[in-house]
Amino acid sequence: MWKTVLRRIILMIPQLIILSVIAFFVSKMMPGDAFSAYSQDPNIDPAVIEQMRIKAGYYDPIYIQYFRWIGDILQGNFGQSVVFKQSVLTVIGQRLNNTIWLSLVTLIITYLIALPLGVIAGRYQNSIADRIIVIYNFLTYSTPTFVFAILMLWLFGYNLGWFPTRGSVDPGLSGLADLWSRLHHMILPAVTLAILSTTTTIQYLRTGIIDAKSQDYVRTARAKGVPERVVYNRHIFRNSLLPIASFLGYEITGLISGSVFIESIFTYPGIGQLFINSISQRDYSVMLALLLMFGVATLVGTLLSDIIMSIVDPRIRIK
Repeated sequence: MWKTVLRRIILMIPQLIILSVIAFFVSKMMPGDAFSAYSQDPNIDPAVIEQMRIKAGYYDPIYIQYFRWIGDILQGNFGQSVVFKQSVLTVIGQRLNNTIWLSLVTLIITYLIALPLGVIAGRYQNSIADRIIVIYNFLTYSTPTFVFAILMLWLFGYNLGWFPTRGSVDPGLSGLADLWSRLHHMILPAVTLAILSTTTTIQYLRTGIIDAKSQDYVRTARAKGVPERVVYNRHIFRNSLLPIASFLGYEITGLISGSVFIESIFTYPGIGQLFINSISQRDYSVMLALLLMFGVATLVGTLLSDIIMSIVDPRIRIK
């Protein structure tokens, strides 16, 4: 299997090259540049701004700019952030930890909600509970992320005051107080993102349980007098988890790259908020680095899902 994994990793290289070309040329089509903000300051001479553009190579042919950018990346240099006056890796590193923890907490909450609801909906098909869960699924699927996030922020943040409305931690804390403050800031955005992320898991689990109930091996187990609890736990539920396991890799990496709106609305200092800010401030070095990171995360998620599926179901082998 490891030879197959290595081959898949090698095949990611041309995909990343295509992604880098598209991201770079699209960024160059955007109006303005990172130095445009300086032009709003009357104390800065426009000639100085122009010299900054020349020094940064903004007037070089676009293909030269691209190959220079790729060459720097291959040497581990993702450039400097014009806005933060720091290296891109430093800027991203300061935010990445927040996003990773937010994604992990979101993933845990997602499955704590989705697995019980999916089991209830599938086991008690067409019951009142099933219909309520189906309606819940429809609402979470159709509600835009920013609408639901703003509603949660207004209700639990501003109106009830149960959770902080911005930031990732209260300043000046240490030890357990610092840990609790970080978790307190994280709960509301994590729950919001988790509720919207339960749709796929619930639907796959419900459908899997409904299909498994009519399979021959389930009828055989019941005919042999196997207790209903054992039938559901060992046969129906276990086999219904296979599609969910195959999407676990997508879930993990998708949460990291999909927290853009949540972090922006909750003013949570992660890479999602950094990505939005880098676009609005024309901080191209940071924006391009994050685009590549999101692309790598998606490709790794695809490979990880295949590996998990091959481990869970020995009949499947990644190719």
